[in-house]
Formats: sequence, structure tokens, C-alpha cells
Amino acid sequence: MTEIRRARTVEEVVAAQHLFDGPARRAASEKFLAGEENHLLIAYEDGEPAGMITGTEVTHPDKGTEMFLNELDVSPDYQRRGIGRDLVDALAGLARERGCRGMWVGVETDNEAALATYAAAGAANEGPFIMQSWTFED
Repeated sequence: MTEIRRARTVEEVVAAQHLFDGPARRAASEKFLAGEENHLLIAYEDGEPAGMITGTEVTHPDKGTEMFLNELDVSPDYQRRGIGRDLVDALAGLARERGCRGMWVGVETDNEAALATYAAAGAANEGPFIMQSWTFED
């Protein structure tokens, strides 16, 4: 049975770092967890971190507050079991509880697994997406 919990400690983040793009950085983890607008939910299978989702509440003057789904990952050993959809549903529920007017995510058009997961969780496809990014090194 999957259990989804909000991460509240750096130790929880470090224990789930295999789900991130790289190792968890202590200072960045502390800053993320300290921000009341930041959310990290971890899915556990038999006590082991199996998946994670991060979201940040973003407020804009003409839109109000929306939840930006920043990242979703499920360990390969646990994929295709509905954990990704459960994590998306959990973040959407949290967004509703916190008064967000909606939730959004940017997805590359060839990321079929992500597109299927978001569709299964009830997301509307708003059309093609072109990802633009900037990287600023530490």
C-alpha cells in the first residue's frame, strides 16, 4: 500500500534523493522546506521512498495563486502502479486545501509517460509546449 507524506526534514529529503536529478544539497533542502509555499510529497512503498512530487505556490496579480507542479519522479522499480497519478492527485488536493485556483505543469511534447500520468489525473492538455530554460551556476 502506498503512503504519501509531506517531507518536513532534510533527512527525509536525503533518504529520497535517488528520486531527484542529483544528490540533495543540505542548504537548498533546508531553504525549500522552510518556504511555506514549497511542497515536497514522498510516496512510500513498504517504508521505502518510491516516488516524489514537488510543487510551489505561485501568485500573480491577475491570476491569484496557482500550484506549479515542478517535478515528478517514480523509481523505475515502482513505475506503472499508479504512484505518479496518486502523487499528482495528492498535490492537487493540497493545492485545493491551500486555496489555489488551479495547478499547472510544463511538459515536453514527447514525454509520453508524463502526459499519460497528468491526463489520468484529470489535467487538460493546453496544447504544445516548448521548454525554454536558463541555468545559473552556483
